[in-house]
Amino acid sequence: MDILIRELTAGDGEQWMDLDGSFIVDSTLVLSLTGQRIGYTVIEIPAYQKSYADEPLEDDTEADYSDYIGNPDQIVYLAFADDEVAGHMILKRNWNKYAYIEDIKVDARYRGCGIGRKLIERAKHWAKDGGMPGIMLETQSNNVRACKFYESCGFVIGGFDTYVYKGIDQQSDEIAIYWYLMFE
Repeated sequence: MDILIRELTAGDGEQWMDLDGSFIVDSTLVLSLTGQRIGYTVIEIPAYQKSYADEPLEDDTEADYSDYIGNPDQIVYLAFADDEVAGHMILKRNWNKYAYIEDIKVDARYRGCGIGRKLIERAKHWAKDGGMPGIMLETQSNNVRACKFYESCGFVIGGFDTYVYKGIDQQSDEIAIYWYLMFE
């Protein structure tokens, strides 16, 4: 399989946003704090499929990423597998000078092919070229596969927020976990 990562261009249209970003939830992270280090254990829970595309407002808002094209402070990368859109990553220079991955998604059909890792590598190059001290992103405590992936890429947990997902569902027990990759 040939994998190509490139910047979004004006001619790409919006088909790159139509990826299957759903994931299976079958476990969750239980966070712990030792000194200033945030650690975790994983506990299994009854399995279900999760997709944030199903959340209210997601389909009602038309995203316009044209201002990301040619902008030194934000960029969209597309991942292609054999000429088919297989993933994307939306990056920006955050207020705290880190590169912030607003969204990274690999279509369910292409997971395990190395596309996510190639997108992270591209983010590293973009951030380093922009003089940023590292990369940050947020994911959920119930997306254990993503958490393990970020950890395998060198990210560490820098913080968490127990209220972020309660705006969507007051009963939610999802925790927003903030991951950081610091450059040497």
